[in-house]
Amino acid sequence: MEKKRILIVDDEPDLVEFVKIRLEANNYEPLIALDGAQALEAVNKEKPDLIILDILLPELNGFEVCEKVKKDPQLAKIPVLMLTAKAQENDIILAKKVGADAYISKPFEASLLLFHISELLEKK
Repeated sequence: MEKKRILIVDDEPDLVEFVKIRLEANNYEPLIALDGAQALEAVNKEKPDLIILDILLPELNGFEVCEKVKKDPQLAKIPVLMLTAKAQENDIILAKKVGADAYISKPFEASLLLFHISELLEKK
């Protein structure tokens, strides 16, 4: 079976490494982007199976990236999981408005992240 490819978009190297290790351990293929512009480039080029997206990013923020992905008919079906330190209610509402499929606040448990990933991939 082909490994599911998951794009991690975050500008914190430690977090990227943590998530990358967890994904590899669970038989996913991680792809990495460190800012919003790189994220869009990677999504268009690689067409990942899922995107893990931070909100606070250089270039374009996570809301803008999510909205652009969800408005593109060729990309709109890719699930977007927001993983962010921003946990205010209005951030969660805005994430839903731009099309995010799930939302996890940092700090988080790896098991919760993996649960959401498998759930979103099953729905897809």
